[in-house]
Amino acid sequence: MVVFDQYIVGISIVSLLGFVLFFSLFRDGIYKSKRKDKLNSAGIQSESVRNSDEVSSVSDGPDVIIVGAGVAGAALAYTLAKDGRRVHVIERDLSEPDRIVGELLQPGGYLKLIELGLEASDLEFFTVFIHLNLSDCVGNIDAQRVVGYGIFKEGKNIRMSYPLEQFHSDVSGKSFHNGRFIQRMREKAASLPNVRLEQGTVTSLLELKGIVKGVHYKTKNGEELKVYAPLTVVCDGCFSNLRRSLCSPKVEVPSHFVGLVLENCQLPYANHGHVILADPSPVLFYPISSTEVRCLVDVPAGDKLPSIANGEMAKYLKTVVAPQVPAEIRDSFVAAVDKGNIRTMPNRSMPATPQPTPGALLLGDAFNMRHPLTGGGMTVALSDIVVLRNLLRPLKNLNDADSLCHYLESFYTLRKPVASTINTLAGALYKVFCASSDEAHKEMRDACFDYLSLGGVFSNGPIALLSGLNPRPLSLVAHFFAVAIYGVGRLLIPFPSIKGLWLGIRLLSGAAGIIFPIMKAEGLRQMFFPSTVPAYHRRIHVK
Repeated sequence: MVVFDQYIVGISIVSLLGFVLFFSLFRDGIYKSKRKDKLNSAGIQSESVRNSDEVSSVSDGPDVIIVGAGVAGAALAYTLAKDGRRVHVIERDLSEPDRIVGELLQPGGYLKLIELGLEASDLEFFTVFIHLNLSDCVGNIDAQRVVGYGIFKEGKNIRMSYPLEQFHSDVSGKSFHNGRFIQRMREKAASLPNVRLEQGTVTSLLELKGIVKGVHYKTKNGEELKVYAPLTVVCDGCFSNLRRSLCSPKVEVPSHFVGLVLENCQLPYANHGHVILADPSPVLFYPISSTEVRCLVDVPAGDKLPSIANGEMAKYLKTVVAPQVPAEIRDSFVAAVDKGNIRTMPNRSMPATPQPTPGALLLGDAFNMRHPLTGGGMTVALSDIVVLRNLLRPLKNLNDADSLCHYLESFYTLRKPVASTINTLAGALYKVFCASSDEAHKEMRDACFDYLSLGGVFSNGPIALLSGLNPRPLSLVAHFFAVAIYGVGRLLIPFPSIKGLWLGIRLLSGAAGIIFPIMKAEGLRQMFFPSTVPAYHRRIHVK
């Protein structure tokens, strides 16, 4: 419908063609002026280069500057350097991160990690390359295999396994301490001779005539420097101070996570993630080492986050959450609360809203975020890097900024089917899994649990979406509305009633109200019909 509307509007303004043509003559100048105003309004985010002499001789400089060395930055640096690019990575803090999220890599993300480590596609070498290229990333950090999920609701539980039968036995989800994994990724990138990994704080992007030419940064020792490159990739995480220069972010905080570590705890299902459909919102458990289990308690944004300092949080966890935790791990949960190492963090959601900018690109959480309930963030980032690598590989020369920007607009479309499926699933599943006093929502939540309990295609399809092994938008929509229709059918059996029919209508309306706004924000055309977007087919002559 969106496509047809665009055509109708196009036809309706044919009479104004002369004005459009006139305007197009000045489009580039207007665009650059607006970009400059936008960058200036963002504070420290951009800085004009005084003259072209500063950047005219950078033959011995990097081909690509990467801002940030998290999972996305480190993986991109390694990938581009393997293809022969000279890469300069600037990371604010190179010490080991200590986070309570980014600890579960889904099987689909693990496969992308393998793909980024391969230089040959011969399947007989598949196993060898896994161990040669990934042993220093997920090996020796006490990472745990994750082969599925257990879901618990009001004394009932189901177990779902990832559909891994067609893959090598090493392929599974991986859970670990986030900091350990990132340090391994950094070490792997820094091991290549054409990667320079430096600690420093990027304060602004350097711009000349609307083109990003590099960055201004402050070194660890406080020295202020400028570095130039044909392409700057900003992937400085969810708290990025540069993203406003390159997109129009619409960040939402749907909830907060309260993090705990349970020690020497045996989960009900070994090597599984666990989701407790608690009231008011889900609680997650998954192993992060051979002796530790991460617990993440979700607190919706509408609820006041209890204070840790005055003991309100501990009381909340013991009185509200603990009774809903499976009996097998309840004592370990309470012991973790008593230990007192309780941490919180906001869960952020932000659809990708790129503003194509010559000389620069956004990636990772700086570009696109989704609720971390499904653990899809690293899968999206690694998938994006595969797309970007494949686009850049044929290009020997990155110096034509305008042509490169025009060409890389295809990146935003090519990434959409995978990224949007994972993003939409995360947002929709979180809303369905949250408790509600609304009767129609309760029916939807119950229907979802019972639908997954049916097994076979009813559980294999959704878990394949969750795992990133089959991130197809149509499959997501089909299963989501199959759950809704299943819920309506239960309301009309054995005999339809006015109340049941009305509740069923409300259930379907509620389901549509959950998923359609998320898909609209992701971009319906790019998500379902990417090949109809001109940028999807865009190519330039390889130089």
